Amino acid sequence: MSNTGMKGEGSAMEGLRPNRRAMLAAPLLLALVPSESYAAEAPLRIGSLKFGTLNWLTETIRAEGLAAREGLSFESIDFAGGQATTVALQAGDIDLIVSDWLWAMRRRQEGEDFRFAPFSSALGALMVASGGPVRAVADLKGRKLGVAGGALDKSWLLLRAYAQQTAGIDLTKDAEPVYGAPPLINQQLSLGRIDAALTFWPFAARLDAQGFARLLDMKEVVAGLGIAPPPPLVGFVWRERTAATKGAQLAAFFRAAAAANRLLAGSDAAAASAWERLRPLMQAADAAEFGKLRDYYRVGIPGPFDAAGVAACAKLYDVLARIGGAELVGPKPGFDPGLFALSRG
Repeated sequence: MSNTGMKGEGSAMEGLRPNRRAMLAAPLLLALVPSESYAAEAPLRIGSLKFGTLNWLTETIRAEGLAAREGLSFESIDFAGGQATTVALQAGDIDLIVSDWLWAMRRRQEGEDFRFAPFSSALGALMVASGGPVRAVADLKGRKLGVAGGALDKSWLLLRAYAQQTAGIDLTKDAEPVYGAPPLINQQLSLGRIDAALTFWPFAARLDAQGFARLLDMKEVVAGLGIAPPPPLVGFVWRERTAATKGAQLAAFFRAAAAANRLLAGSDAAAASAWERLRPLMQAADAAEFGKLRDYYRVGIPGPFDAAGVAACAKLYDVLARIGGAELVGPKPGFDPGLFALSRG
C-alpha cells in the first residue's frame, strides 16, 4: 500500500520504471509446511474485493492455467470492503487475505497467530494539477490537502513526518487536510476544490491518466526518511494454523502468484492478452487509464523479501508508531519480526 525530496514530474515517472530483476524473482515462502498431496483437500479460500487488485492476480492464475499446473484448488470470495475481509479471516471463514502488516502485527500482539508476505510494494502518491501552485511539499502550507482514508492512514502519517523533516511544517496545522474516500478525493481535485490529493496508487494512476502530476511518490517519502530498501506495506496475511494444515496449498498458491506476476510484468506485447482479459476488473475509463493502472501495478510487483526488508519494516514501524501513537499501533506497541515470512529467490 514512500518518501524522498520533492522532484518534478519527470523524476517521479522514473520511479515507474520497473526493476525487472526484482519483479521477475519467484519467492518461495520458508514458513509454509509441505504435504505429500493436497489436490483433494478443501480449496484454499481467498478473501478479496470484487474489483481489487488481488482479483487481477487470481484471475490471471486461473485463466493461464497456473493453478492447474500446481494442482491447486482455490476459491475467491468477494467482500464489500477491506474490513469485512479482516473480520472473515479472524473468524476462520477464509484462509488468506491481502491487508497491511501493521494491522496484522497489532493483531499478533493481541495473541493472533498471523503471518505476512508481500503482495505489492506500490503505495500512494501526492497528486497535484500540472502547472499549478503546488510544486513542492512546502507549497502545501495554507492549502487544502485531500487525504484518502482517515487521519491514521499510513501514507498520511509518513507524509506528515516527511514534511516536518524536509520543510519544517506540520501538515495537520499548516495545511487544511480534508479526509475522504479515494473516489471523492479524486473528484475534489478534478473540480479544483482541493489543491493536492494524497491517495492510493490505483487512484493516483487514474489521476495521472487525466493529466495530473505526481508531485511525490510515497516510495520517495520512505527513502527520504532514511528507510531502505523500500518496505512493502500491503501483503498476504494468513494464520500459522492454516500453514500447518494447508501449507502445501499456500506454497502452491504463492508459486502460481509469482508466475502470474512474471507474466503480467512482461513486455506489452507478451502480456497483452493477459492484461486485456483483466480490463473489465480494472474498470478503466479509457485506454490511457488502462495503461497507467497496468504500469503502476507492474512497478509494485515485489521481489524477494529478506532480512533487509524486515529491518526496513522495523524502521517504518518506528516512524508510524511515533506519529500515529497507540491509536495506530495499539496499547502494547512493539515490532515483531516473527510476523514476516521470508523468501528465497
